[in-house]
Amino acid sequence: MKVSEIMKKALYLEDVGRYLQAAKFYKYGLSELLDLRECEYNLRRRNRLLRISEEFTSYADLLRMKLKTVQSKGKAIERILIADGAKGHSYKSLFGKYMSDGVKEILIEDPYVWEHYQIQNLIMFLELVVGRCCELKFVQLKTRKAHRTGTRREQKKASESLKEDLRKRRIIFDVEYSKSMHDREIFLGNRLIISIGRGLDIFKPLSRKYSLGMMDYNFRECGETKIDIFKSKRFQ
Repeated sequence: MKVSEIMKKALYLEDVGRYLQAAKFYKYGLSELLDLRECEYNLRRRNRLLRISEEFTSYADLLRMKLKTVQSKGKAIERILIADGAKGHSYKSLFGKYMSDGVKEILIEDPYVWEHYQIQNLIMFLELVVGRCCELKFVQLKTRKAHRTGTRREQKKASESLKEDLRKRRIIFDVEYSKSMHDREIFLGNRLIISIGRGLDIFKPLSRKYSLGMMDYNFRECGETKIDIFKSKRFQ
């Protein structure tokens, strides 16, 4: 894809409110512009590329301000308290009513998604949002890399598999790794923020491989946690 096409795509995505995906295109496009400038020895063309870079950097900076605002908590909508060992909960019963056609993109911030059961939790949540959000186009997972080599390999394998699976459904799945993150929140494109004390790791892993709760999470025990749902702030 040409740089001009990347930037047009970024502007379009921002215009239709798909800010997370637009930010990725701005970042990609600006990186490509930098590479072009490094390889360009004609001073006139080099200066033209610099002006274009500065213009789109200003667009990208403004978008970052928008994202910072819309990902800030506004009015509290609901608080859910779950006791240790409680049953009868699932991602659908907890969050299903907030998943609508208006959700075009989702950001999942959870530092711990590498153990097998944690990846299963992610898949279960993705099944909910893909099934409910008909206009969903972009899902970004922000997490940490696994510590152990074998687990890191499994984490990468799961990520690539999910990317391919969602791509077939015309949904982009993007994974961003961070060494310092600790927040556990889910940002929905309909301006809702789900703040979960335990992240997606609400449910305790099964003690036996074959038992109730393997497929239906309502049968699983939960760890004690607090869930808050907020409406995000508006960008002025």
